[in-house]
Amino acid sequence: MDYKKVSAPNSTITRDNNNLCEETGNIYKSVNIIGKRSNQISVEIKDELEKKLQEFASYNDNLEEIFENREQIEISRFYEKLPKPNLIATQEFIEGKVYWRDPLKDKQ
Repeated sequence: MDYKKVSAPNSTITRDNNNLCEETGNIYKSVNIIGKRSNQISVEIKDELEKKLQEFASYNDNLEEIFENREQIEISRFYEKLPKPNLIATQEFIEGKVYWRDPLKDKQ
């Protein structure tokens, strides 16, 4: 996923609970879906960041060889400025970009 193009806000905003439960009919189901998607996004971001920072990894145990790397700092700052995974997941849910299904309804 390209997190540069995410339309989620960087800070917390107040949302109308009625908008969150329109699709599911239950606010708790909506929060559960958003929470699971937030965990998925968090894992994706963490893996992507680890891959990028792996390029800068030093395998020497000598403390004198540790130095400041501008590129590494810029990558870290970019990921710190991203919206939090729960805000991204909430925005995706509101926009209808999250696929979910209810196993209880599938059985019936």
